[in-house]
Amino acid sequence: MKIVFLDVKTIGEDIDLSAYDELGEVVKYSFSSPEEVPARVTDADVIILNKVPVNEQTIGTAKNLKLVCVTATGTNILDKEYLDSKGIAWRNVAGYSTETVAQHTFAMLLFLLEKLRYYDDYVKEERYVNDVSFTHFAEHFTEIHGKTWGIIGLGAIGRRVAEIARAFGAKVIYYSASGAPAQEGYEQVDFETLLTQSDIISVHAPLNEHTEGLINSKAFKKMKSSCIFLNLGRGPIVDEQALYDALVRNQIAAAGLDVLCEEPMSADNPLVQFKDSKRLLITPHIAWASVEARTHLMEIIHGQVKDFFCLRSTFCLSLQFFCNLQSIFFCKV
Repeated sequence: MKIVFLDVKTIGEDIDLSAYDELGEVVKYSFSSPEEVPARVTDADVIILNKVPVNEQTIGTAKNLKLVCVTATGTNILDKEYLDSKGIAWRNVAGYSTETVAQHTFAMLLFLLEKLRYYDDYVKEERYVNDVSFTHFAEHFTEIHGKTWGIIGLGAIGRRVAEIARAFGAKVIYYSASGAPAQEGYEQVDFETLLTQSDIISVHAPLNEHTEGLINSKAFKKMKSSCIFLNLGRGPIVDEQALYDALVRNQIAAAGLDVLCEEPMSADNPLVQFKDSKRLLITPHIAWASVEARTHLMEIIHGQVKDFFCLRSTFCLSLQFFCNLQSIFFCKV
């Protein structure tokens, strides 16, 4: 069996992948452009990737391909109709990053809520040295306790964020863009109610026809001017120009983003021009990437590859055994 990693750098050099060597021949490419993929997958049985598009143009040359593994939850890079037509199986991974994304949500919130950039600068610039008072709180901050936290997307990550928010003493409400039935133990509200009542809004939804462009200029206008907005779902859920305008016009207090419409960030992204780190925090899509999460992710995929071929092997042996039985039976007859 030949296993090809098409963009192994997206997993990180610190993650031990030696267990894959036990499964067969392993070939690793740091990154692969769509143009480079056809030559790299010609004789692959398994390909493992994160952001490489999988369609007829990229894998049409793959004659032995049996399994495609995506090192992520989202599968919008896969042409599933094409894979089905060729009898190629695919796997993704859900649930591996719940804790780290929830943790990053609160890291972003606390950075913005408590004005930590300002206070760190205040000390590093030595303005606290020999100050007249033991304390300095010129940039006022408030508590999570007593606030209303609105969550868009109450999946595993959304529920974990809700649990921690409640531990801080926040009231949690949520909105389901897909119109899914209410989940027991959580207060489901309509979109407008979430926008107008929430002091903190965090997005943990997938990108689909219900969520693309959901947070637009109309949505920002309905938010409280004191609202802190966080997107840890998918970049295109938010209209970035509308977010820039909302920040410039003080329609919201602050925003934290771990995802963008285009990644890496493009030079013409309007948010490039907003330089106030006290009000805008952008991290380069790292919420999912704790050491523990990436290690767990690759352990899950290793298990998926192993189980897939073990199942195929078992099926083939069973089929051979059945055929042998048939042959013996007909010979006796």
